[in-house]
This record gives sequence, structure tokens and C-alpha cells, in this order.
Amino acid sequence: MALRDRLRPWHGVMLAVFLAGSSISLTRADTVTTATAMRAVLSGLLGLVVFQFTVGNVWGYAVEYHNTGGEWTDLPFLAPFVAAGGAGAVVAVRTGSAGLSAWVAFWAFVIVAAVVALGTWFLAGYRGAV
Repeated sequence: MALRDRLRPWHGVMLAVFLAGSSISLTRADTVTTATAMRAVLSGLLGLVVFQFTVGNVWGYAVEYHNTGGEWTDLPFLAPFVAAGGAGAVVAVRTGSAGLSAWVAFWAFVIVAAVVALGTWFLAGYRGAV
């Protein structure tokens, strides 16, 4: 099997994220040395890990919700996304920090998704008892 048959579009996205993280790190350096090149590679890898963790968790949330019979247009499914977007936007406007707003948006998503999951689990448990 040829290499091009095994590569998927997702691999291109991951390469783009790695290159973006590395190039951002290199553009911030005054001169390119071995140390700055190594930091750029590590920065690209860290960006890739954070990207895969975040996108993987969001994708897992979406797939699991859909697999349990929910639709991606349901309000309980959309609530974490709306909360994350709103919280991130408020923090970005108030502080001007993209990093802090991303951090707050991530945790808003996690907390609201957990509340939705617990609420759904609670309601499904009572629905089966009746």
C-alpha cells in the first residue's frame, strides 16, 4: 500500500497546525539558532497536542451524543458550544487576551457539557423507572 493511500485529510490538518505553531515561534525569535529552532519544533508539537486534545474531545462529545439518539441541532447538545463561545467572547472583550479567553471557553465547554451529561443521565434514569 502506497503512502499516499494511507494519508488522510486529517494528517494534512495536523501538519498545518504543527507548521503554524512552529512558524509563529520562529517569527517571534530575533535570530534563528539551533535553540530557537528546537523551541519552534517543541512549540509546534505542543500546539498539535493541544489541538488534538481539544478537537478530539469535542468530536467525541458530538459522536457520543449522536450515538445515543440525539441530534446535533438539539438545545442540550448546543448548550456547551454556546456557553463556551459566550464566555470566551466576554473574556476576550474584557481582557484582550486570546489565551485566557480560549482557556475560559474550554472550561466553560467542559463544565456545561458535564452538567448536560449529568442532567440527561438523571432524566433518563427516571424515565426508565416510570
